Amino acid sequence: MGQQVREDTVNIEQERNETPTNLYAPHEWRHGTVVAGVPWKNPVGTASGTFNVDACGQFYDVAQLGSVTTKGVSPVEWLGNPGVRTAESPAGTVNAVGLQNPGVDHYLEYDLPKLKGLGATVIANVAGHCDDDYAQVVEKLAASDADMLEINVSCPNVTHGGMSVGTDPVALGRLMDRLRPMTDKPMIVKLTPNVTDIAAIARAAAEGGADCLSMINTLVGMRIDIRTGEPIIANRTGGVSGPCVFPVGLACVWRVRAALPDIPIIGIGGIDSGEKALEYLYAGANAVEVGGAALYDPTAPIRVARELEELLDARPELTEKLAKGDTWR
Repeated sequence: MGQQVREDTVNIEQERNETPTNLYAPHEWRHGTVVAGVPWKNPVGTASGTFNVDACGQFYDVAQLGSVTTKGVSPVEWLGNPGVRTAESPAGTVNAVGLQNPGVDHYLEYDLPKLKGLGATVIANVAGHCDDDYAQVVEKLAASDADMLEINVSCPNVTHGGMSVGTDPVALGRLMDRLRPMTDKPMIVKLTPNVTDIAAIARAAAEGGADCLSMINTLVGMRIDIRTGEPIIANRTGGVSGPCVFPVGLACVWRVRAALPDIPIIGIGGIDSGEKALEYLYAGANAVEVGGAALYDPTAPIRVARELEELLDARPELTEKLAKGDTWR
């Protein structure tokens, strides 16, 4: 029995050490784009919190993506929320992970160098529970190798009464006034859909110096355990993502593009195919990010990029605009 256990253990270790199958061979991209002055090989990236280089890198070359947005990074290690953290929902999931991450120093020592070493275009997502948190992270990332910074203003903010800065144009403007002078890197502001008028929030971000906007972050939702009558998630509510949010994200991009015709926009929400990515581009986005789909299919971002590439082959009028950093609308 003991001998069999040892042999099984050896076999498992051998399987772990084998070179994983690369499901997508290197590809010469035909339709790149430019987002806030930064060239992307193609218009598809990963959404923050849904990508892990060690997991996804087993199946494809992550540098093949237009960009890689890393999980939100905070000034120090955050343990996140207690479990249960996730619950399934029709056409999506609800999650309250709580931005668990090892902190900015770990990110600068390990995560960012690894991605840049692979040749990826990297967007560092910045998280904070107060304005000082954001400032500490941006200060450390200002001289880093990150290509762009994405400010996640959907985090609960203690200096804003526990509500996210992204729900208040005045508070967002004040935060941007502090962050913008700290770095010359292109700065993206990630917008929450949990507001009455997303265009007003977008305008405050742009006036505060944002070079680009990404939208949408998750919607607020919950699930109830009918056996107990209590919320399934320990945090009670969480962020809803997946195919169910696709029409919401699309409408937000459309509205913000109409209000702000010149600022670059990255469309996010419910994208699991090249066709859905194309809809975002026609709504006025410069590029898109794949999020929830990557949680059940690690290859979703690269698959969507390849599907979109074929769709763009038949749309030269759109590809010409994207190549110059312009948008359809």
